[in-house]
Amino acid sequence: MEAVSRTAQWTAAARALETEREDRLFADPYARTVADEIGFELLKRYDGGGIVPFLAIRTTYLDRAIVRAVQERGIRQVVFLAAGMDTRFHRLPWPDGVTVYELDRPALLEVKAGMLRDEPLPAGRTRVAVPVDLTQDWTGPLKEAGWKSDEPVLWVVEGLLFFLPEQAVRTLISTLSAHAAPGSVLLGDVISRAALTNPLARGFMRALEEDGNPWLFGTEEPEALLADCGWAVREVRQPGEAGADFDRWPYPVPARTVPGVPRSFLFTCDLPGTPGHDEEVAA
Repeated sequence: MEAVSRTAQWTAAARALETEREDRLFADPYARTVADEIGFELLKRYDGGGIVPFLAIRTTYLDRAIVRAVQERGIRQVVFLAAGMDTRFHRLPWPDGVTVYELDRPALLEVKAGMLRDEPLPAGRTRVAVPVDLTQDWTGPLKEAGWKSDEPVLWVVEGLLFFLPEQAVRTLISTLSAHAAPGSVLLGDVISRAALTNPLARGFMRALEEDGNPWLFGTEEPEALLADCGWAVREVRQPGEAGADFDRWPYPVPARTVPGVPRSFLFTCDLPGTPGHDEEVAA
């Protein structure tokens, strides 16, 4: 696999550690398999700054938001962009009739398929691997794989945006809104610009760059970014805030008005005009 694809294995290693806790927030019985030895080596190399608790929180937040979207909105098309070593197709309680599309580089998808080849496929759901380069056209291959642009879709962009330059981030998020039918949902995460220059994270950032996986993008205003790209923000949460804590975040959460603070943001968005959006935001 390419170097950038290896990052999927250290996040899988973090999921394995959470799964093995007695007070685990989720169970991912496949995480240790797809992490392999390299995942735990990289997790040790990149450790620090709350990475492990953050990954537990991010996984939990998105797990629950995904389940809500398909159950409450009736969405039956779910697309994971840069799916990596995600195993939600196997482990989440999907309603019958859901199709999960996993987009990523061909080499990663091939390796992942080999790692999970002996795992039984759950009934009532379909997984479609779509080998693409997300810096090139990917909507064409996704349509060829069976995705329907005139039906609601759940887009998931987990652990992706900070690896892209700003224009690529804006183009991607705008593409998602332009190819979403009413009732569609966008879930994901992004970091602040301050997180890229945090002195306490220099070792972590240097290791990522040395390994060919530099973090390139952050924003202090995720709400504005998402709105500019065609989405109506339902919520943005920082780890440690209500709805994104789960008794895992060990640090205080400074107010958004405090400048220069490294932050991570978890977000849920709808298309503007989606029925029920205003009520959910008010709640």
